[in-house]
Amino acid sequence: MTPPGYLPPLANVIDLLVDVVCVVNPQHEFVYVSASSEQIFGYRPEEMIGRPMTDFMHPDDRERTFAHVAAVVDGEAPPHFENRYVRKDGNVVDVMWTARHSPEDGVRVAVARDITQRKRSESLQSALFAISEAAHAAADLTELFGRVHAIIGDLLPARNCFVALYDELEATLSFPYFVDEFDAPPEPRQLDSGTLSGEVIRSGEPLLFRSDDVEHPCENVRAVIARRPPGQAPLAWLGVPLITPRGVIGALVVQSYHGDVTYGENDLQLLQFVSTQVAAAIERKQIQAQLNHMALYDHLTDLPNRTLFRDRLATALSLARREVGRVAMLYLDLDRFKDVNDQRGHGTGDQLLREVSKRLLGCVRESDTVARLSGDEFAILLPRIEQHEDALRVAEKLRRAMHQPFDMPGGAAQVSASIGIALYPDHGENEDALLKRADDAMYAAKRRGGNRLLMSLVLSATDD
Repeated sequence: MTPPGYLPPLANVIDLLVDVVCVVNPQHEFVYVSASSEQIFGYRPEEMIGRPMTDFMHPDDRERTFAHVAAVVDGEAPPHFENRYVRKDGNVVDVMWTARHSPEDGVRVAVARDITQRKRSESLQSALFAISEAAHAAADLTELFGRVHAIIGDLLPARNCFVALYDELEATLSFPYFVDEFDAPPEPRQLDSGTLSGEVIRSGEPLLFRSDDVEHPCENVRAVIARRPPGQAPLAWLGVPLITPRGVIGALVVQSYHGDVTYGENDLQLLQFVSTQVAAAIERKQIQAQLNHMALYDHLTDLPNRTLFRDRLATALSLARREVGRVAMLYLDLDRFKDVNDQRGHGTGDQLLREVSKRLLGCVRESDTVARLSGDEFAILLPRIEQHEDALRVAEKLRRAMHQPFDMPGGAAQVSASIGIALYPDHGENEDALLKRADDAMYAAKRRGGNRLLMSLVLSATDD
């Protein structure tokens, strides 16, 4: 029975506290640590006493921690301070400190409280808001992926991060975002080609692999790991599926090649938690991109439509005005296309238009634009030409390409092209003027029998 007025030794009382009580000398070494250190830091008191704080502190927080220590010694520090320590098991713990300096004893006395869960909740909430904002603000998927990478990097180590997307129709994986300190972005591949990201997508389950795992429970994963050349596999690999209401659309992956960075169940839960928001953001951007594509591209040939062509023409003219350059605008209409369409059906006519589009693209530079304006009418934009002969050369190349037979189901189809040419600034100062001049020249070529090209105001006819 405890006698009245009995007080147990102070150290025993302090060891009952959930928070850790520490005493640190001027050399920043622990001279006393209470028993709760093992719950918070993973180290027993005797493993910490006599060692400097920097042995346990997160390296990124050292500079600001010592700035706070100086303020504590000067009596100017705020009551609370937060930093991170690295537990014995390698996980990071967020700590809130309350510290005071005792000049008489030449030591600092501090109380440490584990706030990891609170900080994690705050970080996750901030991450969800940031991903949602990125989904609306990013111009495209590439920008979205870059922002998501930065957001994830605030939650866990993510120096190496990539996104694998799954095309269900083709059963292929692509890697539209791939940041890795050693490897280049992989080429698209089949889902069943034997990759860890493919296994995540196929199973719809997260996958955590570390090099110290002797055996992984999944046979497919063991097979993938066995095929990797020694020394080329990451030491830690964490991937989670990107799941939307329509199914698994891809995988979000982080990996590490360094022994001081690994992943655990906490990291898996964090990445899995944000993956739902990431998947929704990706799907939103994909839908937006599809709608934009539908608004600006021809559904049959996938060439730019009239709206996009006029926009590119306006941009080319604006640049030409600043640089005192020249631009060519070609208007092309197929001769005898109606005969093919009427005699062999609209299906063959549509196929012919697709083949015409491919042939036109093969005749121009990557910087040029080929557009389908309507029916069998096409426009070609040639920015940055030196002289009008350049436009004539390209037009003649197009005319000859159109006059070659097209291999079609049911036999070859023969058409030709009438092409009108207008130049900036020779034949017009704006889009409307150039389109009209090129259109007029095209109809003049057609009235002269077709299979020829005419430049606005200046006749330049070519016949077979």
